[in-house]
Amino acid sequence: MSSLNIASLACGLIFAATLFGAFLRTKLPEHHLSGDSKDVIKLGIALIATMSALVLALLFSATRSSFERTTALVSRMTVDVRELDSLLIEYGPEAKPMRISLRTEVNKMIDSVWVENALARGVTPDTGPHGGTVLYGLRSLQPTTTVQKSIQDRAILVSTDLYQTLLTLTSQPSDLISNTFILVLVLWLMFIFAVFAMSSKINPTMITVLCLCIMSASAAIYLILELDQPFDGLMQVSDHPLRSIISEEIN
Repeated sequence: MSSLNIASLACGLIFAATLFGAFLRTKLPEHHLSGDSKDVIKLGIALIATMSALVLALLFSATRSSFERTTALVSRMTVDVRELDSLLIEYGPEAKPMRISLRTEVNKMIDSVWVENALARGVTPDTGPHGGTVLYGLRSLQPTTTVQKSIQDRAILVSTDLYQTLLTLTSQPSDLISNTFILVLVLWLMFIFAVFAMSSKINPTMITVLCLCIMSASAAIYLILELDQPFDGLMQVSDHPLRSIISEEIN
């Protein structure tokens, strides 16, 4: 289920719980919602609201950190591809076939990382290992000067780093957040908003405020889920820098 669908479902459940709370308001005796009972209800809601805020903060912090690490890895991979291509240009005409192989390999790498985008284009991603062709070709080069030898050594190091970065990206779990966390958080929010609606008589101002609060809580859940999926959805890490490199003409 997509992040938008989960957030929409959470919004619907919280809204339904709010309506149920408003319905209970009309059925419960007044003394159940006043005096000592009201104080206990306030304390209970304050406790659950604090726990909900804490869980939201922890989830956002964890997913944000993961998203930033992933973005840094993609940037590192882009730099490696750019540097490797520059090294092959500097090596000379003998490395031109390697530049062609590099573009083919990087295109496969992109599809293996941005799987959803590849499937949307009708391409079946190759989840097998990549980088072997480039590494083999680099090791097969026969440098004739010390300059070419140093370039070859550096290119092998960069290619190895590129392959290791790809393995890191493809090996990390797609979903860091357990569904149990989201389920418990939604249940807490349902209880909170149900008590809000139950604690006061319904009026247009109260309805407007509660609706805005429900949408805000659902948006927070959506944001957390989007950050947890850096390679699909509306907030995905862009593959444009990598594609711009492999789209450059080879002279």
